[in-house]
Amino acid sequence: MSADHPAPPTTAADDPGGRTARRLVVTVVLAAVVPVVYLLGTPHNFFDLKIYMKAMRFWADGHPLYDYAQPDRVQGELYFTYPPFSALLLRPFADLRLGVTVAIFTILTSLAVVVTTWWLVKPIADRRGIPRWFAAGVAIPLVFAAESTRETITFGQINMLLVVLILADLLFAVPRNSRWAGVGIGLATALKLFPGIFIIYLLAARRWREAVVASATAAVATLLAAAVAPGDSWRFWTHELWSTDRVGRTDYTGNQSLYGLLSRFTVPEKPDQLLWLSLVAVIGGYGLWRASRAARGGDGLAGLALTGLVGSLVSPISWTHHVYWFIPAVLVLADASVASPSGWEPAGTSRRHRRTLLVLAVVVYGSVVYGVVSFHDWGSAPQPTDSPVEFVLRNMYVLLAVVLLLVLPTRHLVRTAPASSSSRSGVPVTH
Repeated sequence: MSADHPAPPTTAADDPGGRTARRLVVTVVLAAVVPVVYLLGTPHNFFDLKIYMKAMRFWADGHPLYDYAQPDRVQGELYFTYPPFSALLLRPFADLRLGVTVAIFTILTSLAVVVTTWWLVKPIADRRGIPRWFAAGVAIPLVFAAESTRETITFGQINMLLVVLILADLLFAVPRNSRWAGVGIGLATALKLFPGIFIIYLLAARRWREAVVASATAAVATLLAAAVAPGDSWRFWTHELWSTDRVGRTDYTGNQSLYGLLSRFTVPEKPDQLLWLSLVAVIGGYGLWRASRAARGGDGLAGLALTGLVGSLVSPISWTHHVYWFIPAVLVLADASVASPSGWEPAGTSRRHRRTLLVLAVVVYGSVVYGVVSFHDWGSAPQPTDSPVEFVLRNMYVLLAVVLLLVLPTRHLVRTAPASSSSRSGVPVTH
């Protein structure tokens, strides 16, 4: 080519092999970094899972399930605090060797992370023209690196089972009006009370049938447990459920709820109950209002993220392994912050606004990787919060959750139609 007619620049489309190689390198590097994060963080050696198994063996030997107690240097005494339906599912593991149980829980949790992350990123990758394997290859290691995932795996918790049930409902069954819509949320609620917030979300979103199905499923599962273990069920629902001392110290930094934040100011005294309930009513009500608006506007991902964050704030106890819901929130922020090459754009977002959302996504994700307990030893003695820096560090998830309730965008996607189609219809094509 002459100087008057220079060769056209090489574009990514002209080098598909090189682009694929670069993407492969990125995914391999991310996968290699994740084990380092686990090695640097606090090792828990499947502490909670061991408690579950000891409680199940105690129960299998004929003792009342909720009599089991284990001393702990931080929490004082630890008990089995889950509903009886959870005990029914965990009971068979009491007959297995601990190493086998650890392997099963770790494999199932890891599979749950892979499956749920695929569910979350696949629609975004398809809409943006990103290869699915690359989107999943980037997202899955990033989710494994988050503190909530690390704590779930290394403690031996069951949280990802609940996430699978909830996401299966809210990403598939509910949008498709399936006859099974609500069953997953109902089962999750019977296993652990926290998912009950999603039944309220269904009511707020005016998904009446799904809310009834979820409530009925939770009730049936609870009655099944009562039929198998009537004494333990009666004791749990009439006494243990209301005994807040059984769930651990509310002032401990790992409790990232509004009640935990207040407790860290008032320890060794309990927080003012009226103040806490007022905050729960205001923040919970506003968050569920925003979540229901997102759901009715077609952004189910934002709706479930907001609902999960509301649940973590209003629950008296929200341990770090409970707060998975920053993951879908970060995906919403990242998706809304990047202009789409396929012609789809979040309606009403300027370039400056998108940059702000991208910065927030990076801050939130960086915070949940660093965490609030993984790289800090806050000690075993109750200590009140006494400095602004400590206040931020010890309540980082609470503060981020409140910010996200205020600013997490609802994605109303608009695609500009071709000129001829647009001139005929006079309106943009929406989705």
